[in-house]
Amino acid sequence: MAHQMPFIVGLTGGIGSGKSSAASCFLQHGAVVIDADEISRGLTAPGSPVIGELASKFGNGVLKSDGSLDRAALAEIVFGNPASLAALNEIMHPKIRAEALSRVAKADPSAIVVYDMPLLVETNSVDFCDVVVVIDLDVDRQVERLVASRDMSVAQARARINNQSSREDRNHAATWIINNNGTLQEFDQACAFVWEEIVKRAHKMRS
Repeated sequence: MAHQMPFIVGLTGGIGSGKSSAASCFLQHGAVVIDADEISRGLTAPGSPVIGELASKFGNGVLKSDGSLDRAALAEIVFGNPASLAALNEIMHPKIRAEALSRVAKADPSAIVVYDMPLLVETNSVDFCDVVVVIDLDVDRQVERLVASRDMSVAQARARINNQSSREDRNHAATWIINNNGTLQEFDQACAFVWEEIVKRAHKMRS
């Protein structure tokens, strides 16, 4: 039977792993990219019902004076506090998932859709993906990148990494793992190779 839905690729990786670079590479090769972080920002626009929900759960301290979400303040509350993080995920993830699925439904059925989702494994979103690509790198390298690119201390970087699922859990869910410990050129080549494999797999499913 013909595959009447777009072919869905779950793309994930730890914070600072290079997921966005992989998404850009796939986009250049013709993928339709759905970005969970971008959906999350849209859902939490000033005046949105979700902002109200977050403020009533975590207090008005998570709002800036203009009514927009203070992401840094929210991060301070939830990171390192499993109960708060679970409460945040409970508010956000069903909404992110619903919007992602709605975008998948609107995409061309012949498209390959890449769902770029940091918490793909943690939120059990693997279940609606045909294949999963995980961007993996050594934790020390990950910490270096976060300190360099996001103004975090080493302790903050390690805390953020520890808040996500373990590399083992993520890699266990992977159809393909792209290693990002090497050069940019090696990473781009690996992304291009995996894209070819994705296209073959999608073609096989549809034929």
